Amino acid sequence: MAQASSAVSINRRKRFVSLPFRGFVVTLAVILLRFVPINVSAAARRQPPQQQLPQKLRFGRNGEFKILQVADMHYADGKTTPCLDVLPHQVHGCSDLNTSAFIQRMIQAEKPNFIVFTGDNIFGFDATDSTKSLNAAFAPAIAAGIPWAAVLGNHDQEGTLSREGVMKHIVGLKHTMSQFNPSEAHIIDGFGNYNLEVGGVEGSGFANKSVLNLYFLDSGDYSTVPGIPGYGWIKPSQQLWFQRTSAKLQRAYMSPPNVQKSSAPGLVYFHIPLPEFASFDSSNFTGVRQEGISSASVNSGFFTTIVEAGDAKAVFTGHDHLNDFCGQLMGIQLCYAGGFGYHAYGKAGWSRRARLVVASLEKTEKGGWGAVKSIKTWKRLDDQHLTAIDGHVLWSKNSAGKDRLL
Repeated sequence: MAQASSAVSINRRKRFVSLPFRGFVVTLAVILLRFVPINVSAAARRQPPQQQLPQKLRFGRNGEFKILQVADMHYADGKTTPCLDVLPHQVHGCSDLNTSAFIQRMIQAEKPNFIVFTGDNIFGFDATDSTKSLNAAFAPAIAAGIPWAAVLGNHDQEGTLSREGVMKHIVGLKHTMSQFNPSEAHIIDGFGNYNLEVGGVEGSGFANKSVLNLYFLDSGDYSTVPGIPGYGWIKPSQQLWFQRTSAKLQRAYMSPPNVQKSSAPGLVYFHIPLPEFASFDSSNFTGVRQEGISSASVNSGFFTTIVEAGDAKAVFTGHDHLNDFCGQLMGIQLCYAGGFGYHAYGKAGWSRRARLVVASLEKTEKGGWGAVKSIKTWKRLDDQHLTAIDGHVLWSKNSAGKDRLL
C-alpha cells in the first residue's frame, strides 16, 4: 500500500477525493439503481458516425494473436508537458514524448497484432487542444499501421471536447477499430461500447469463426446519481448489450460449420476497475498492489454478469496506476496494466509499464490451426532492457481456472 502522503497526491491528480465507503451508501445505491432510468444522451439515440474499419482481425500464421495494452497515457501538450513522479536525474527533458517513445519501443520489441488503449488517453485539464492531444497520443500506433482500439477513462473529456466528442474523434482516426457504440443497441449508456471478433488463421477450418472475442465498454467518469459519490460504473443498458452480444457469439461458435462444444474465450477491456478487484491480497495475485482500488462506490453487478455469461476469461483495466496485478476470482482473471504515461501520477523509481496478452491456438489432428488453447500475459518495463516480468498463464483450455507461472 502507498503511504498516506502519496495517497493524497494520487487523489489530487485523479481530480477526485474519494469519500469514506459506508454500508448505507451501498444500500442506497442498490435502491436507486433499480429506479433511476437509463441516462440516454441524445448522441446515444443517434446513429454512430460512419467509419471505414481496417481488415478483419485474425490470428497470424504462427497461431498467435498478441495484444498490447496501454493504460493511462495522460497525454497533454507533447514536449511542453512535464513528467510526473520520476527520479531527479530524469526530470530534465522528460515530457509526453517519453510516453510516445515507450509505445514505439513496445511496438518494435513485441510486434503486437493489436493495441488496446484503456482510457485516460489524454489528461483533459492540461490539454490545450484535445483534438491535437488525441492525435499525438495515438500517433505511434497509427504510424506503425497496427490495428488499435480505445475506450474512455475519467479524464479524456475534461478538455476542449465532450465525452461524445472525444469518442467521435477517435473513431475517425486511421487504423482504429474503435466504435462509437453498437449499431444494434438503440439505447445504451456511454460512448465506446463495442465488440470485435478475432478470426482463426486464414485458410484453416476456423477462418470464418471468431475464436477470440474482445469486448470494450465505457465505465464512465463520475457518478451522476444524487447520493452516490465517486466514480462512474457500467450501467444496466451496457450490461444487457454485453449479455446479448456474448450469447450471440456463443451461439455462432457452437453452430455449423465446424460445430464447437464450448464457447470461444473472451477478453473484456474498460477503464475503472470493478469493486471485485479488492478481493485479493499478496498471497493470491501476480504483480503488486501499491494503492487502493478506486472503483465506483456502488457495485453495479457487472462482475456477476460476466461470470453468468460464461465466455469471458479475463478483465483488463487501468485507472490505478500503481497497481499492476492479476488475480483470479470465480474463474475470471482481473488484471491491471500498471501506469504507462509519464504525465500520469506514478512512483519515482518504479518504471512505467505495459501489459501484453497472447492467445495461442491448438494444432488439429491434421496439423492445421484450431481453437484457442491458452492465453498468457506478462508486462514490460520502460527501462534500459524493456524487462519482462510476471509472466503467467491466464487461461488454458485443458486446465481452465488454474493460474500458472510461465
